[in-house]
Amino acid sequence: MAQVTLKGNPVPLEGNLPKPGDKAPDFRVAKQDLGDLTLKDLSGKVKILVAVPSLDTAVCALETKKFNEKAAKENGITTLIISGDLPFAMKRFCATEGIDSENLITGSQFKDFSFSKNYGTHIAAGPLAGLSARAVFVVDKDDIVRYTELVPEIGSEPNYDTVLAEAKKLV
Repeated sequence: MAQVTLKGNPVPLEGNLPKPGDKAPDFRVAKQDLGDLTLKDLSGKVKILVAVPSLDTAVCALETKKFNEKAAKENGITTLIISGDLPFAMKRFCATEGIDSENLITGSQFKDFSFSKNYGTHIAAGPLAGLSARAVFVVDKDDIVRYTELVPEIGSEPNYDTVLAEAKKLV
């Protein structure tokens, strides 16, 4: 079980982060149309799985916009932003921010926590309990984890350049 911080205060996480070389754990999230999306639905694609607490916060919003600018424009890479937001809120956010890409998908874990629990990012206690810590996973076409980044401070951004470089190696 890993731990991150929120404004310097420890935040315990539930589960274990998959390591590079591990088979990516399956998950289920709700798409904007309320349909389910699983890892199997993305098989055969290079994936950047981005866990954020909520698109309704400044850092999560910025991170989603940056991944839309940087990764979603790359051919052969599918980016999935996963948060605890309702699908309706995610759809509204994407419309407001001009995010309309088949390569950037939003997924809500409002009814199924399998992503955050299977990927070791589930916040176990504190004011954000039930949400996901900030993390990024690069998964290859065969659903093998190739890169993992758990952001140590929830209010900080991931290393976009490293994430994109790792994903580009797999295309």
